[in-house]
Amino acid sequence: MTLSHVRYGDFGSPIVILHGLFGSARNWAAVARALSAHHRVFTVDLPNHGESPWTPEMDYPAQAARVRALMDGLGLNEAAVLGHSMGGKVAMTMALETPERVARLLVVDIAPVGVSAAKTPFSGFIAAMRSMDLSRITRRAEAEEALSAVVTNPAIRSFLVQNLTRGEDGVFFWRINLAGIEARLEDITGWPDFSRHAGYAGPALFIKGEKSDYVPSVLHAEIRRLFPRVEIKTIADAGHWPHAERPDAFLAAATPFLGDEK
Repeated sequence: MTLSHVRYGDFGSPIVILHGLFGSARNWAAVARALSAHHRVFTVDLPNHGESPWTPEMDYPAQAARVRALMDGLGLNEAAVLGHSMGGKVAMTMALETPERVARLLVVDIAPVGVSAAKTPFSGFIAAMRSMDLSRITRRAEAEEALSAVVTNPAIRSFLVQNLTRGEDGVFFWRINLAGIEARLEDITGWPDFSRHAGYAGPALFIKGEKSDYVPSVLHAEIRRLFPRVEIKTIADAGHWPHAERPDAFLAAATPFLGDEK
């Protein structure tokens, strides 16, 4: 299975960008274009998302193996790996399992910890998306309205409906594998057991949103145990998507790190 990806830039050290749950490679297009001034940037559709194939496996070692296989196909022995949320967990897994493939690690608003899927809103999101009668939807705005009773945050509604694609018959369909993701939510909200792992010795940067609760200070010790060379930065006035909410501030934090020598 080959993951779908988009390339930006023709020279410089490579960067692989991994999106979060319900996202896709195109969510990172603006950041990728900015970084491509000095890097070859590859934005990736993770399994069951975007244009990538569907698979029953969604645990982090399996997703990390798919990304490494893509890197093999692209001729990348190593790359800087940037991941947001679910993609951040894939990136961390890659760094811990095969550190020689990760030149530097940039994790956006996620911590190396698992939670029960029942404590997240994701099941409700999926149920609302799956129950929608898409034959009656003519515009994404109508889909957002249909989700509003369950997904009260308008920014999240807009993010979710980006997964709607119009077929050749003019009818919308979900390009994301909602059933497959729902079946593996515990894997996605979980985290592999790296409790006895020595950690990743390479350079690492964690960027969190000031208004987000995904990387609380109580977890900083575990982050530093697994990634001893880490720096943790906070983007002011940003939530779980600092790269989209405050792109200039995000790039100001990320660009020097990605441009440094190993």
